[in-house]
Amino acid sequence: MSHDKRYIQAPEYEILTRQPLPPASEQDVVPAAVSKTLQEKGFLLTQADRLFDWARTGSIWPMTFGLACCAVEMIHAYMSRYDLDRFGMFPRPSPRQSDVMIVAGTLTNKMAPALRRVYDQMPE
Repeated sequence: MSHDKRYIQAPEYEILTRQPLPPASEQDVVPAAVSKTLQEKGFLLTQADRLFDWARTGSIWPMTFGLACCAVEMIHAYMSRYDLDRFGMFPRPSPRQSDVMIVAGTLTNKMAPALRRVYDQMPE
């Protein structure tokens, strides 16, 4: 198989290629094209490295915001027993580098403005 061959084509976007994902409002095109191809043909052709690269684009990089003892349990999930790193989930120290914020603990009125400030620094 040629490395440049494209396998699934949706309107104005090709799936499982090296193109970046569309903006969030247009990302419904991706699962729609995959499900349409699976319904029509019953199978999906791709190269394993392209599939893995595509999966890595959706890896979660969480910003950990620990407010209470729940943060300790969240930290344990990153240690060797559960090891979320092997699933592509890397905790980020900066909100500018993270995709999602996990708030572990009870959010009080006093802490809400600080949480909002960190949340506003996250990319869309």
